[in-house]
Formats: sequence, structure tokens, C-alpha cells
Amino acid sequence: MIVASTFLFIGTTEVVFILFIVVMVFGADKIPEIARGLGKGINMVKNASNDIKSEVTKSATKNGIDTSISKDITEEINKVKDEIEELTGSVRRKL
Repeated sequence: MIVASTFLFIGTTEVVFILFIVVMVFGADKIPEIARGLGKGINMVKNASNDIKSEVTKSATKNGIDTSISKDITEEINKVKDEIEELTGSVRRKL
């Protein structure tokens, strides 16, 4: 059984075709500039979301809202993930 990896339900052939179209439309010399611009944009969005998250956390602690509940939930989720990984690890090794 062969499992093809897909990204957003797009196969390898479609990705190659999309890259070919991008090269044809923008040209090979413009692709690094486009990639840099996308990287900067993603970085700006990431920084903005981190700023918003920190402001919400500061506001919650300032108003006396307990934020440790989310930490407890995250720890429990990680414990369950580890337990599942331990169980499925032996099954994966047998296959």
C-alpha cells in the first residue's frame, strides 16, 4: 500500500504544475523577490498575533482572571498525546 503525501489535498503533480505556471507568469528572476515578500508578510502576521496574545494575557492578569486553566489543559493534552504515541509506537514497529 503506497501512501502519497498531500498538502491541502494537492498532489505532487499539481504542485509541480502550479510552480511551472508561477515561473511562466512571473519569471525565474522575480520568484526570490516574491518569496521574500511572502516571508516578510507571514512574519508580520506572526508578530502581530503574538502581540495580541501578549496584550490579552496582560489584560487578563491585570483584571485578576486565572489563565492557568489553559496551561493545565495543554499539559493534559500533551500527556494524552504521549500516551497515544507510546501505544501506537509498538504497532508502527510491527508493521
